Amino acid sequence: MLDTGRFAPSPTGPLHAGSLVAALASWLDVRARGPRARWLVRIEDADTERCRPGLAELILRQLAACGLLPDEPPVWQTRRTMLYESALERLRDAGLAYPCGCSRSDIDAALARQGVIHERHGERVYPGTCRTGLHGKPARAWRFAATRFQGDAGAVHWIDRRLGAQRQDVAREVGDFVLRRADGPWAYQLAVVVDDADQGITDVVRGEDLADNTARQILLQRALGLPQPRYLHTPLVLGEDGSKLSKQNGATAIDTGTPQAAAAALASAARALGLAGTETTGWVAQWRALYNRDPHESA
Repeated sequence: MLDTGRFAPSPTGPLHAGSLVAALASWLDVRARGPRARWLVRIEDADTERCRPGLAELILRQLAACGLLPDEPPVWQTRRTMLYESALERLRDAGLAYPCGCSRSDIDAALARQGVIHERHGERVYPGTCRTGLHGKPARAWRFAATRFQGDAGAVHWIDRRLGAQRQDVAREVGDFVLRRADGPWAYQLAVVVDDADQGITDVVRGEDLADNTARQILLQRALGLPQPRYLHTPLVLGEDGSKLSKQNGATAIDTGTPQAAAAALASAARALGLAGTETTGWVAQWRALYNRDPHESA
């Protein structure tokens, strides 16, 4: 199998400094593997309520202005729903997916009865309310039976190529998580796992804020019999208030209006990754020395 990486932006806003860092990192990771490795772009527009028309095309133009061109035509998640349907059906047939009728307030109330108060930005650990049936409630979502699948195996362990040894007990720290939401869109966890396997992704390079999702995705890979990619989570670009720079907190679009502006944005992204100089050739060599080694060396 060819070494294959990808950049998978959601078209909820144009590329900003933080998302360009992730794009450049994934591109460098592939280029450091030699001429036969592939870099792909996937438009993650499964959440149709948050995605906006025309932004995918804008993102592709921004990438092109920075010289980050995919080796194959980009794909859109909204054109791949049959793949997700098939994966969900396989999980249902295996007894590893079940309907859930709980709203967020229902989950908070159930947790409160257990003496657990949900903290803002914290994980809502699903209490398993619908694990034995809907009990007359209409279905609002489909959940992965993580607790059942994980069983006595304990925490999920993996090696991140930058962060080192990682672990998460999904059953205890997350619970049975959503595969498809009440309003119809596919949840990120299922879509990304299916897409990565279908596209032959061998290396997932993305922002550190997504590291917490990795154990859930590994469980789904195991449940569906799919290969597990290698993972590398990059440093985050922070705003003036110290929080992650994101579209939600008003991050401004990178300027790619001129070749000089695009080159400056790309050089800034390289510095955020700890890379010196202004040339992509030098960045590739530095990246190869830093990260493109056996991922188990740091285990």
